[in-house]
Amino acid sequence: MPIPVHALAHSTLTADALDEFLALPTAPHVPDNFDALDLEVRRRGWAWEDLVQDSFRTGYGHVLCTDGLTPFGVPDARSFLVFGEVYPVDPEDEEMDNGTWLYGVVDDWQKLPGWSGRRPCTDQDCEAVLEQAARTMTDRLGRGPERTAPSSAAVVTGPAPTHRVWRTPTHALVLGPASDNGPYGYLTHLQLSCTPLSCAPDLPPADDADGLDRWINAHVDW
Repeated sequence: MPIPVHALAHSTLTADALDEFLALPTAPHVPDNFDALDLEVRRRGWAWEDLVQDSFRTGYGHVLCTDGLTPFGVPDARSFLVFGEVYPVDPEDEEMDNGTWLYGVVDDWQKLPGWSGRRPCTDQDCEAVLEQAARTMTDRLGRGPERTAPSSAAVVTGPAPTHRVWRTPTHALVLGPASDNGPYGYLTHLQLSCTPLSCAPDLPPADDADGLDRWINAHVDW
C-alpha cells in the first residue's frame, strides 16, 4: 500500500549537474575567504542559499551544502546535493495536524528554478524521483549501485525511500533520503552525498542490513 506524504518538491538530477557535483573534490582549490569564494560562486552561475544553513544554489537549481567553508578542490570535504524535499505524514501525531505551517517551507523549495511539486502524494512519488536520479548515476558512472536498501529510522523519519550506494576509489556516493535537520526536525531531503571513504571505509556485505545502515549513516549524517 502506498504511504501518504503531505508534499513533495523536486527537480531533475541531470547528467550535467551530476558531473559538476562529482568534479568538485578535484576542482582547482578556492580559498575559504569570502571574496575568493564569492567570485567562484558567481563565475559558476551559482548563488548563496539559505534553505539549508551555509549552502549554495548551483546553476542547475539544486542546493549544495558542505561541511567546510568551500566545496571547491577539497578532497576530504563532505558534501550533499539536494534535488528533492519531502514533507511526510507523521502517523504518531495525535492531532494529525503534522505542523501544517511546513507547507510554506516546501513552497520555498518548490520556487527554486527548475523545481516542481505535488501535494498530496505518496512514498511512490518520492521513489520515482530517486529512481530517475539513479538512472542518471548509472548512465554516467557506467555501473549500477553496489548496494540498494530501504532507509532506516536512524537516517530519516517517515517513509523509507531507497538508499543506493556507489563508490569511487576515494569517495562514497549515497543516493537517497536524509534528515533536513531544519524546522520541526521532520522534513526530508532527497539528495546525493559525496563523502570520503575514510568516514566508513569497508562496505558491509549485502546481507548485513544493520552494518549497511551504520555505514550509510556514517556517510550521510553529519
